Amino acid sequence: MHRQAEQDAATPGPVTADDLDQSIQLALATLREAPAAAWDTKAGTLRWTCWETVEHLSDDYFAYAAQLGPRAPSLDGPVPFIWEPRQTDGPWNAIHADREAGPAGLLQVLEATGAMLTAMVRTAPPELRSFHGFGASDPEGFAAMGIVETVVHTYDLAEGLGLKWTPPADVCARVLHRLFPDVPSASEPWPTLLWATGRGELPGQERRTSWRWYGEPRG
Repeated sequence: MHRQAEQDAATPGPVTADDLDQSIQLALATLREAPAAAWDTKAGTLRWTCWETVEHLSDDYFAYAAQLGPRAPSLDGPVPFIWEPRQTDGPWNAIHADREAGPAGLLQVLEATGAMLTAMVRTAPPELRSFHGFGASDPEGFAAMGIVETVVHTYDLAEGLGLKWTPPADVCARVLHRLFPDVPSASEPWPTLLWATGRGELPGQERRTSWRWYGEPRG
């Protein structure tokens, strides 16, 4: 019993819609500090511009929200929207922001699609399972995926836009526990998440050149 209590105390806890909303709002607050002229620079080591990366992130939110929408989701493939790039080497999206609306409009698209995913995570039945290429997942899993996309792409964007970005360690810990059961658990959560997604070094570990998460519910 004592050992079980210690294990329970060490478990970070479930990923929630509040975690997702907090991550999105923190990212938005950071990105609103970006210079207006910087959005066509590359986002860190990505091949996309910062503008394209925000469109990609918005598209992730939209796609994950859509997977939670049907009452009996498919386990064989995504909801069949049309995804297409707007330019060579651009991201394949269903969501694109109007360039004439400028950076403020781009971030409005990000906030709106993030709110869609947050709402679906809050309202979808916890027993629901829906397709993802890294394993059929539940609402908590899609929340965790949305957070990973948020924090690591905001990291990419911060590099390209010259901003500082560090997400909450407790949220990173919950996401690592939910989606990355194969990573070291004794290291700091944010550097570990960067390493797990091929974006950083971790003492005693080789740098990852390919990576994935595991969307299936744990336990």
